[in-house]
Amino acid sequence: MIYVRKDLKLKLLNEEPDSIVKKSIPQEPSSSRGKCGVSQPCPENHITFKMSSGAANVIAAKICLDGMFVIGGTSMTGGVGINIAVVNGQTGKLINADSFDMWGGDVKPLIQLLSSIQNGSLVLMASFDDPATRLDNEARTLISQLGSSYISSIGFRDNWVFVGGKGLKNINPLEK
Repeated sequence: MIYVRKDLKLKLLNEEPDSIVKKSIPQEPSSSRGKCGVSQPCPENHITFKMSSGAANVIAAKICLDGMFVIGGTSMTGGVGINIAVVNGQTGKLINADSFDMWGGDVKPLIQLLSSIQNGSLVLMASFDDPATRLDNEARTLISQLGSSYISSIGFRDNWVFVGGKGLKNINPLEK
């Protein structure tokens, strides 16, 4: 379990399998403790999120935020390529969730979303099937500016999860 504390510093409490990341992020007090399949409730003034990459082209990526699947699960969002949830870093509220097909789609909508992310936002990304074929240097640069160090080497059918942010200080991105 990894927690993002109020000062947004990450502290590793125990490590999970490579394709699953569990975190909590600050928000207004909420009654949604222990959601998203996290075994322990998160500290007060935090919300829970859990994410997993997809497996090849068989098992879809999932991002759960405060007990609700915003990507995958029973939500109608999510798909092949790169799945993204953008979260307000102060309130923990979802700003946007979408998926971008990097095999048969166009990279321009992904670049538009990445360019529109505001300072203070947390960004959660999870791959499914092909996260890389259509990624160009501009998209890879924008993702690296959010804190990704793996994006330059992501390839076809790689499993990848990433949590970073824009304009956040004292936070170490998480990536597997």
